[in-house]
Amino acid sequence: MILEERIYRIRSGQMSQYLALVREEGLAIQQPILGHLIGYFVTEIGPLSHVVHMWAYQSFEERQRRRQLLALDPRWQAFIPRLTALIEDSQNRILLPTDFSPLQ
Repeated sequence: MILEERIYRIRSGQMSQYLALVREEGLAIQQPILGHLIGYFVTEIGPLSHVVHMWAYQSFEERQRRRQLLALDPRWQAFIPRLTALIEDSQNRILLPTDFSPLQ
C-alpha cells in the first residue's frame, strides 16, 4: 500500500469557498474514481490556510491508473479550474508505510 499526501495552501480568505466546493462537488467526482480517502484536514497550528488530504492505493501503478481516469473525466475537467483558482501553492508526496505501521 502507498499513501498520497496532497498539501494545498489556499489563497487568503478563500478557505470556506474551497472547502464548500470540495464538500458539495469535488468529492462526489473524486471518491468513486480515486477510491480510498484516508482523510481531509485543515491546519490549526503551524502554517495556516493549508488543506491536507490523503488517499490510499494498493500500488503506485494503481494510483497512476486512477489519477489518469480522474484527469479524463469531463466532470473533473470542468470542476478543476474553479478549485485551482483558490489554491496558491501545492505539494504532493507519496508515503510508504513502515513494516510496523498500522496502515498497511
